[in-house]
Amino acid sequence: METDRLIPLYHIGPSDISNVSIENGIGIEGIVTGSGNSVLIEDTSKDPRFEGTVFDESGFSAKSMICVPLNNLQNIIGCVEVFNRNDGNCFDTREMQFCSRMAALAAIVIEDNGLTIDRGEQKEVLISLRGVTKDYPAGDSVVHVLKGINLDIYKNEFLVVLGESGCGKSSMVNIIGGMDSLTDGELLIDGKDFSHPSDKELTKFRREYLGFVFQSYNLMPNLTAQENVQFIADLSPSSMPASEAISRVGLTERADYYPAALSGGQQQRVAIARAIVKRPRIIFADEPTAALDYQTSIEVLSVFEEIMKNRGTTVVMITHNPEIAKMANRVVKIRNGRVASIRTNLRPLPATELVW
Repeated sequence: METDRLIPLYHIGPSDISNVSIENGIGIEGIVTGSGNSVLIEDTSKDPRFEGTVFDESGFSAKSMICVPLNNLQNIIGCVEVFNRNDGNCFDTREMQFCSRMAALAAIVIEDNGLTIDRGEQKEVLISLRGVTKDYPAGDSVVHVLKGINLDIYKNEFLVVLGESGCGKSSMVNIIGGMDSLTDGELLIDGKDFSHPSDKELTKFRREYLGFVFQSYNLMPNLTAQENVQFIADLSPSSMPASEAISRVGLTERADYYPAALSGGQQQRVAIARAIVKRPRIIFADEPTAALDYQTSIEVLSVFEEIMKNRGTTVVMITHNPEIAKMANRVVKIRNGRVASIRTNLRPLPATELVW
C-alpha cells in the first residue's frame, strides 16, 4: 500500500462513510489488510477487534460482518466489508468464501486497469507526527498514553480533535505545542525536526509561532482586557497592536474593563485576542466553549471562524462536543492513544448553524 491510511472508495447503504479514513492497522480493516486473511464476525458487540471507527457518529449499527482482503496475488490493496444480512441472521463461512473470491477478482481488475484515486488532499503540511508515543511513570509501572500517533496538520485548516477523557488528545496537543515532550517518534514542524527541541528553541517557538486558548481563560485579574493582550504582545516582535486584536474579537468598548467585570464569553474573547495578537501560525484551543452556554459558545466559535477566514491561521481545537466538529475542515478522533479515524467535511457549517 502507498499510504498508511485506509480510505473508503465505494459504499452501498444508508451511511455515508466516503469522507472517513482510518489508520492502517486499526480495527478489523487493519487486521485484514495486514494479514491477508478474511474475517467473519457473528456479533460485533462481543468481538474486541471490532472498533467501529469508520462508522463512528454515522448512526449505522454493525451487528454481523464479513471483511475480506482485496488481494491481487501480489499485494493487498485494500479490503471489502459486508454488514448485516437482510434477514437479520449471521453470515456463514460459505458467504465469506464467496466474498473472498469476488474480492480477489475485483483486485485483479483494479490492478490491470491501473485504477488511481485522487482524494484532492494535496495540501501543504504544517505539522507532522510519525509514531509519536508518550509514557508516564505510575509507581512501578508505566502508563502508555499515546501509542503511536500518525497525523499531518495542514496549513490554514480548522482541525477538530474528538475523543473520550483520557484518550490522549490533550497529551498530543501539548506535545505539538511544546508544553510536553514525546517519549518516542518524530515531530516535524515546517519540515524541521522538532522531536527534542532545546529550551531556547521551545521559547522562540511558543512566542512567535503559537497561540493558546484554554477553557479557564487564564486572564490576569489585575490587568484590563487590553492590558492582558498587551502583555502577550510585548513578548513577540511581530505582534499586531493590542487594540487591533481587541477589535477583532468585538470588545473595543470593553477594552478597559477588568476580567471580573466581563462575562464568561467576553473573557474567552479576550483570551482569543491574546492568542491572535502575536500573529501566530497556529492556534491551539482546548475546550474553549466547555464553560459557556449555547449562545455564548456560538459567539466564541464565530470569532474562531472569522480568524480562519481573514488571517489564514491553522486552528486545532480539542472538544467533547461533536456538533462543533461540523464546522471543521477535518475531524480527528483519538481512541486509546491512537488516531482512530479522520473525517473530511466537504461542506463545513458556519457556527451560527450549529445546534445542541
